[in-house]
This record gives sequence, C-alpha cells and structure tokens, in this order.
Amino acid sequence: MMMSPMDLERYNNAWLQAWTDKDVEKLVGFYSADTVYKDPQTAGGIEGRDALREYLTTLFASTPPMTYKPEMVWGIEGGFCGRWYCDIGEGGKDGKLRGFDLVLLEHDLIKHNEVYVHKLEGGN
Repeated sequence: MMMSPMDLERYNNAWLQAWTDKDVEKLVGFYSADTVYKDPQTAGGIEGRDALREYLTTLFASTPPMTYKPEMVWGIEGGFCGRWYCDIGEGGKDGKLRGFDLVLLEHDLIKHNEVYVHKLEGGN
C-alpha cells in the first residue's frame, strides 16, 4: 500500500531529523535488514542494516553538525523522492548542501536508498 502524500512528508521529516540528530539506532530503524544504501562516499553501496550502522557510526563521528531541512517530497511507485537542504556546522558556517534521495519502501522500511548531493555556493 502506498503512503498518502501527508504520510510520506511526515516519514521523510522524521527520517531527516534522525540524520540531523546523528541518532544511529533511530536512523537504522528506518531501514530494512537487507537494505541497500548508496551515497557519493560509498562507491559500491552498503548492503544490510548492520553494515549501514557501522558506516553511520564512523561517518557521524567524523563530521560536524549537519542540519537537514526537507524541501519537497514526491510519491513514486514503491516509495518516494525527496529534495532537501543541509547546513554543515552552526548555521551553515562550514558549507551548505542540496540533496535528493530516491527511497524505495517495503512494509514502511527503506529497502533501497540512493543519495545524490552537491555543494551550494553562497546561500540556497
């Protein structure tokens, strides 16, 4: 069953908040046990919740505070696409990003997540 647009927005907001909070356990709780995760730093992708937990623990320990702000969510068959902004460091003093996630869900858990991101020059 496909989530309603409001449910997708709520899901995306809670998920991005877990990224902002760097809450590894809460975050991996959004992902299925056999999830596939890909971002620009994981060339071949990461398979499985345990491997994702390990990756996130290392990533969060080595990055400054990052505040994710959802911009827009589009429901697609089997999941959603979401665009967001991210301030790195307090108020974006260490940079700003704009990103896009492809999220495929299975039983309300993320089965597949691909992250596309680029740095912003100046403001949004």
